[in-house]
Amino acid sequence: MFIKYLRPKNLSQKVMRVTFSIYLGVTFLVTSVQFLTEYIKTQDSILSELEQLEQTVRNPIATSMWQYNQKQMDALVEGLLKMPIIVGVDIFDKHEEKIISKRSYTEGAAPLSVFDKKSDLAWELNDKKITLGALTLYSSSEVVLDRVLFGFALIAITAIIKLSVLFWLFVWAFDRFLARPLKELMSQVDEVQLSQDFSKRINLSITENNEISKLQDHMNNMLSAMEKGRAQLLEDEQAKRNWLEDAVAKRTEELQILNEKLKDLAANDSLTGALNRGNFFETARHLFTLSQRQKSPASFILMDLDHFKIVNDTYGHFIGDKVLIHFAHTIQDFLGKSDLFGRLGGEEFAIFLPDMGIDHACRLADKLRKAIGSATLEVDGKTITYTVSFGVTSSETKDNSIDELFKRADLKLYGAKEKGRDRVER
Repeated sequence: MFIKYLRPKNLSQKVMRVTFSIYLGVTFLVTSVQFLTEYIKTQDSILSELEQLEQTVRNPIATSMWQYNQKQMDALVEGLLKMPIIVGVDIFDKHEEKIISKRSYTEGAAPLSVFDKKSDLAWELNDKKITLGALTLYSSSEVVLDRVLFGFALIAITAIIKLSVLFWLFVWAFDRFLARPLKELMSQVDEVQLSQDFSKRINLSITENNEISKLQDHMNNMLSAMEKGRAQLLEDEQAKRNWLEDAVAKRTEELQILNEKLKDLAANDSLTGALNRGNFFETARHLFTLSQRQKSPASFILMDLDHFKIVNDTYGHFIGDKVLIHFAHTIQDFLGKSDLFGRLGGEEFAIFLPDMGIDHACRLADKLRKAIGSATLEVDGKTITYTVSFGVTSSETKDNSIDELFKRADLKLYGAKEKGRDRVER
């Protein structure tokens, strides 16, 4: 039962844990206050005893100091240290310098806290008070704890007994009035659910008019409503099923057509029809891996339209799009079925050529450059010409991914731009 309290699995156990935890916390707080009160009360009592001792030994110690009787003073101090409440004695002269300082404990075994009672030592001569020094008596927390240990034990035992009794009373009460009725309710609900017979009703053994009995009535009303609604649903379901069969057949045909369109959109650039960046690199990655396994060459051509921003700024984005479409169609006329052509973004395009070395790739790039440079595009009465820069590289045995070819081709393309554009760099 205690394990269930620590790890509750149902509502009644959780409620019991919360309630008992609150009571446990309050009990712990009250017990702690009792402990603290008893400790402070005992400490005050010991201080009172220290004061009485100080009054008793003050005159003998003052007499010893007046008579310079060190031996008698040492004997008095030793006697004080043997008393249960004294853990230390300090005697100071009139210049506040220690004459005697003794403790009943060693420095390494000092108590947690020490409190003291200090008084002045004086001698009366011819009705004149002569100050001789001061006396300080020390007691400690260990003395207090020794005094209150029995009281603490009684308080702790009483608290444990009360907690134990109340815990089992809590267990019995929650089991009797909450856990058992809820288990019975869940059991009958499971029977209705398994049988799918909504004509059954929940009938708990409890006779009290409480929240659980009201929950039983609400669930029975719900079962009645479900029973009536089920018949209506069956009728509506058959009618909807016939309609859905026709609708699904038509929708399936439409989806098949739409899926084909979506495949094209997902794989190709919507403007130029070339492969989009993701599909281009995914396909090129597989072809590159195959080429490396077969130890066959593969080339990568990176292309960028020269001064394309000027085209957009001069003629507008509509004509700029027409230039990109014209470029893509021109390039595709020179490529084979196994060659990959993709738009990487903006005016940047790429070609991946499996089974083609650097020399053939450069010759192809130069053909493409000349074809683009000599081509003209007529749009809305305007004649547009443009050029393209190329960066070409081929695979090496040390290459591990298509990204390495792309980086080298990008550097070559940058070199072509730096050297005046409209050129092929390898």
